Amino acid sequence: MSLYPSLEDMKVDKFIQAHNTPTASPSKALALPEPEQGQPSHAVYECLLEETGASGRLYPELSEFMGLNLNIDTLKTLSTTVPEPTSGGVSVVSRSSNWAAAPITGGDLGVKKAEIRQGVREVVLCKDMDGKIGLRLKAVDNGVFVQLVQANTAAALAGLRFGDQILQINGESCAGWTSDRAHKVLKIASPERITLAVRDRPLERTITLHKDMNGQLGFILKKGRISSIVKDSSAARNGLLTDHQICEINGQNVIGLKDSQVLDILSSSGNVVTVTVMPVVIFEHMMKRMSNSIVKSLMDHSIPEV
Repeated sequence: MSLYPSLEDMKVDKFIQAHNTPTASPSKALALPEPEQGQPSHAVYECLLEETGASGRLYPELSEFMGLNLNIDTLKTLSTTVPEPTSGGVSVVSRSSNWAAAPITGGDLGVKKAEIRQGVREVVLCKDMDGKIGLRLKAVDNGVFVQLVQANTAAALAGLRFGDQILQINGESCAGWTSDRAHKVLKIASPERITLAVRDRPLERTITLHKDMNGQLGFILKKGRISSIVKDSSAARNGLLTDHQICEINGQNVIGLKDSQVLDILSSSGNVVTVTVMPVVIFEHMMKRMSNSIVKSLMDHSIPEV
């Protein structure tokens, strides 16, 4: 047995140390593969180098992974300092509330309906009598995302949701496509079968909140956006942030609804509420040049089935 590490072992150690150094970018987190029995350490090192490529990174940047070119400053953690409520904001807070924590179980229906599953799934669509599938796509930099799902259409019945990323259409990669090209491919596709490879809402995240004794959650809503959060509230303790757009409540799409309608849905929900949110900067990027009247009149707001 050697008293000194081999050259290959030192390479791996340096590689690990380099990637364990704290940085501002979450894309440089490291997940080392376990070597198989009998596999030398240099084989792991070579495997890592193959995955990282010339850049020396194990994972791609956000722009490479999701097709987005957003300024990193816009993705930094936003402050949860509670400003004074502004006029026009809808209050879902009670500053004198006693914030009791409610238990969460895997059986909660809202959690199940709002679940964001990892990985890629296949969706098969058929056009209606008018040759439509009820789907509007948006090219955001190098990615293609679902911008609108029309109610009572093939896209809605197939479970497509706002923010889903379309990776392939009929086996052809969508990377780098424009919105016009994506819609053209859908238009000329066979009406009997359109196959999509879909990533489940990579731009969104879910947060489960608990109502207090007065039925409050601890945040203020204005035009669908979180404008204020109460200190030590359920919203604050569970990681809800200001400058985020509420996209779903217990899995139900609320984009395009008035604040009063969103408040009604929150009020009628149970004591445990799961909200799906997206940073406002990304939401505005997604909804750019989208008519508000179209969103309000066409968007699918049905309650998803589990």
